[in-house]
Amino acid sequence: MTLRLLLFCLALPCAAASAAEPWHELFNGKDLTGWRANVMPESFKVVDGAIRVNATKPSAHLFYCGKLPTGFARFKNFVLEATCRSEPNSNSGIFIHTDMTTRDAAQHLAKGYEIQLNSSQKEKRKTGSLYAVVDLAQSPVDEGKWFQVRITVRDKRITIELNGKQVVDYTEPPNVTRPKERAGRLFAPEGGGIALQAHDPGSVFHFKDLRLQMLP
Repeated sequence: MTLRLLLFCLALPCAAASAAEPWHELFNGKDLTGWRANVMPESFKVVDGAIRVNATKPSAHLFYCGKLPTGFARFKNFVLEATCRSEPNSNSGIFIHTDMTTRDAAQHLAKGYEIQLNSSQKEKRKTGSLYAVVDLAQSPVDEGKWFQVRITVRDKRITIELNGKQVVDYTEPPNVTRPKERAGRLFAPEGGGIALQAHDPGSVFHFKDLRLQMLP
């Protein structure tokens, strides 16, 4: 058994490799089994069958860990789906290819890509943006109603769909460089974690129907 397959088996139930990988439910709709906060675990609760994220102070992130006793599960090529809903004037995000390293006092994650979720007027990068890489000036959805996010990652290409409509198709160029404060915004060769962002005390987002399909 390869190290990649071993980690996959530990992270997800019934994770035997096959030509057509099954979908794996990441959230049981009852509690946070399989998830781990990097800081401020009180920022994450299950309310009415959904994960409610609301940071006690900026910011915290909830990582999918599956059955791993420590750390988080790493995924390289995959399709990730989530159904999301926002309270008014709220900011959040879904991180991929990330880890628990932070880059500042506000506990912003240092590595990986963020798929932006935003119903606030203040933040100009709207829902569906690949944050600070491919930014959308207008939101394609009404965040106050449940909407689906579908993220597909294969090697260095990522596509983002909202309610079945593709809004981002980005391939990371060779030897790309980022601004200093976002130097880690890159795909990790070994894959990385999946995390839900609790952005600040004034922002509340809800997540349900979280599932993942591994890609070869």
